[in-house]
Amino acid sequence: MFGKLKGIEERFIKLEQLLSDPAVIGDQKKYQEYLKEHGELNKIVPVFRNYEGLIDELDEARELLKDNDSEIQAMAKEEIPALELRIEECKTALNVALMPKDPRDNKNVLLEIRAGTGGEEAGLFAGDLFRMYTRYAENKNWSIEIVEKNSSSSGGFKEVVSLIKGKGAFSSFKYESGTHRVQRVPETEAQGRVHTSAVTVAVLAEAEDIDIDINPADLKIDVFRSSGPGGQSVNTTDSAVRITHLPTGVTATCQDEKSQHKNRAKAMGVLKARVLDAKVREEDAKRAAERKGQVGTGDRSGRIRTYNFPQGRMTDHRIGLTLYKLDSIMEGNIQEIIDELKTFNQAQALRDIG
Repeated sequence: MFGKLKGIEERFIKLEQLLSDPAVIGDQKKYQEYLKEHGELNKIVPVFRNYEGLIDELDEARELLKDNDSEIQAMAKEEIPALELRIEECKTALNVALMPKDPRDNKNVLLEIRAGTGGEEAGLFAGDLFRMYTRYAENKNWSIEIVEKNSSSSGGFKEVVSLIKGKGAFSSFKYESGTHRVQRVPETEAQGRVHTSAVTVAVLAEAEDIDIDINPADLKIDVFRSSGPGGQSVNTTDSAVRITHLPTGVTATCQDEKSQHKNRAKAMGVLKARVLDAKVREEDAKRAAERKGQVGTGDRSGRIRTYNFPQGRMTDHRIGLTLYKLDSIMEGNIQEIIDELKTFNQAQALRDIG
């Protein structure tokens, strides 16, 4: 690790020189490229320099243990444990800084919410989850755009797909994939019995052309008339679009816009994200043996969280986190949960490195 850090420091020094070079300053594209790289390395180099300074201080303190003066020896003995603790903290910080970054972290998110077991109550909870995520995104000043929706007769959703745009959206949402279970008394329940329903959530990073190359010849595109609940026609033209990626069988449909062109563009964006997600999941499966149980696997079949309304309790089963403030959570205040998941995942990754 030390050799890698010295190399990073040398590159950091080189970048400082380049950023003061008039030729580079005159080339805005290159200047911004170097400035971005300098900013990333600036998260590591100061910590490394502090680490080196602490190592030197520790060496000096250990030398002072050999001094004939008992007071100096006593001072050195007192300093050494504190220095060793600070060095360990620096090592942990450096390990975190050097951890491989998920290239999808800063991407926009396609959030897919589907009602599972539980009938109409599952559809209502799908709507509640969509509202929770929408409020969270709004608090982060991210934009939310509905791509596809299939409303339930009770006012919830059988399915809703939305695009959330904002820096770091995927890094915050990526641990939400999985089955969300709700326990509560439905409004239609006369005897006050608690029912259990489930909703599945899928989180996909928005795909860009550089992420995945799709051959137009591999696509089957169908157009049809948009329809509302119960088959009610809401459009008299063939504006709805369904795109199928023939090699994988992945499909995407959009009928939310009145324009076929807009629906096609939206459906294509969803299709790319789904194909990319399938590719990433296939690659992850190859490493599943050593990563089994890790928070970040995004397994959609596993129950990840329970929302118990009678007790006002939310439990995340992956990390054993229980919070008794369900009303606040359902209003979109989920940052605490996300932070706990990130911390746990980071600790798991550090353990794997070690």
